[in-house]
Amino acid sequence: MSRSRHVGTWRQIFHWGPMLALSVIIVIAWMTVVCDLMWWPITSTGGCINLLVFLMWVALTFYNYFRAALLGPGFVPYGYKPKNESDCDKLQYCQVCEGYKTPRSHHCRKCERCVMKMDHHCPWINTCCGHLNHCSFIWFLFFAPCGCIHAIFILIPSIYRALNFHWYLYYRREEPLVELGVVGFICTMFAIGLAIGVVIAVGILIFFKLKSVWKNETGIENWIIEKAEDRLRGEDEEEEFIYPYNLGWKENLRQVFTFTGRPKSDGITWQVVDGCDQFTFTIEQIHQKAEKRERTVEYTIISDYGGSLFPISKGCKVMYCIPCTDEPRIPVKTGDHVLVTRWKKHWLYGTKVGNDSDNGNKKRIRGWFPRQCAREIIGNDISESDKKDD
Repeated sequence: MSRSRHVGTWRQIFHWGPMLALSVIIVIAWMTVVCDLMWWPITSTGGCINLLVFLMWVALTFYNYFRAALLGPGFVPYGYKPKNESDCDKLQYCQVCEGYKTPRSHHCRKCERCVMKMDHHCPWINTCCGHLNHCSFIWFLFFAPCGCIHAIFILIPSIYRALNFHWYLYYRREEPLVELGVVGFICTMFAIGLAIGVVIAVGILIFFKLKSVWKNETGIENWIIEKAEDRLRGEDEEEEFIYPYNLGWKENLRQVFTFTGRPKSDGITWQVVDGCDQFTFTIEQIHQKAEKRERTVEYTIISDYGGSLFPISKGCKVMYCIPCTDEPRIPVKTGDHVLVTRWKKHWLYGTKVGNDSDNGNKKRIRGWFPRQCAREIIGNDISESDKKDD
């Protein structure tokens, strides 16, 4: 069954990413409530307010987490085709989804669908961050550190009071006592470590995500913009590339953050700046893909590689210089042909030739493999159908 069929169902949560993320939230929340009830009991007004504020952070974190995960990013319909036939030449075609990609959409190899306004695939929600769940995802990134900061200010004093339990018992009897056993102490320290980790990691992530929203860009689009600004432009192109979706920071924020929680666009048609149209960005992508195909080099495999992350048999240099990316490694066998589009000192990235027709499987097999396993084919013409990259 396709991974994308699970999006929007509870089956999606039963995956290592969501299970781990939810476990972290639950451990921090549970230990904070346990310590808070001892450190600042709800018998006082301040204690009630403190606990209610913390539970509000927890509720908002859970709400936006499940909304981002179950709502999903929004997928381009299978077999999508624009109403105007002439617009097909201005869009990229996805061979896997057997349809055209709408503006700002990209194919996710893990969801196995074309995702509207795809930013990235997030393993913690087990789906992509994209058009529909962008707002909820960012709110989740905001409320999670807020709750963890609050938890830290409860857990650390609780640990201090637990360590000085006898002193408080004999000299400050009027104050609440915090008593933690060995297991409770270990769990509380563990929760403090998790909370600090969430504040640092998620805090850094939300900074970059808000920066992207400020410019109305996604992580993928930022990379495309950098290439567009450095690319040598042809005579039939504009002298300077204009990013069509940057509408000014105020309007950029309104595109994502709305009172209803649903973005303004329908995921197919987008508001653009003056001088641009719906296909300004997609045409730039087509030009970049054309240049990429021109740089494609065909290699033949001269030794087998099983797809291992750390190929010990290929030597220390290959094993220690692996690509720093979550992109897959592909197994290759002697005699295979691979169209290579990216190069590193000890690794190559490419697409295996001829796999589309094997057993009727249209899924491309592409990824990294050791350079020493391949030899470049000199003077061999590569057909456009083999070089085509959707």
